[in-house]
Amino acid sequence: MATTQVDTLKSLHRGEIAATETYNQALEKFAGEPEEAEVRRLRDEHREAANTLRQHVHQQGDDPSQGSGAWGAWAKFVEGTAQVFGKTAALKALKEGEEHGIKEYEQALAEEARPECKDLIRSQLLPRCQAHLRVLDRLMSAPAVS
Repeated sequence: MATTQVDTLKSLHRGEIAATETYNQALEKFAGEPEEAEVRRLRDEHREAANTLRQHVHQQGDDPSQGSGAWGAWAKFVEGTAQVFGKTAALKALKEGEEHGIKEYEQALAEEARPECKDLIRSQLLPRCQAHLRVLDRLMSAPAVS
């Protein structure tokens, strides 16, 4: 069965919900730590992306997903496991999620989609995930992270 434009948007929306949930879990690990503000900012940017994608799904005449689906369950498992092992593992799990999101956005750009959706991905959503990778790399390389 062919994936429709709205299916792609709904999938991207679920991915952003999963990212928000995963960052929420990570924030528990970083409470009171120097990295907390940065991790919170990245979480907030994913929440904003989820809201934007929700609006695009509505504009397509469909109802957005209410949860993160299978990717969210996997992300929760990975992040939960990472929390047992420390902040570096939590950051690596977040980075893995960002890399997955980048692949999803790149795949969406290769599919048929409305120009305004592709513009949104190209101008905001994809560059933001790429910037998140740089932030996570910097946080992982910081001497205080363990």
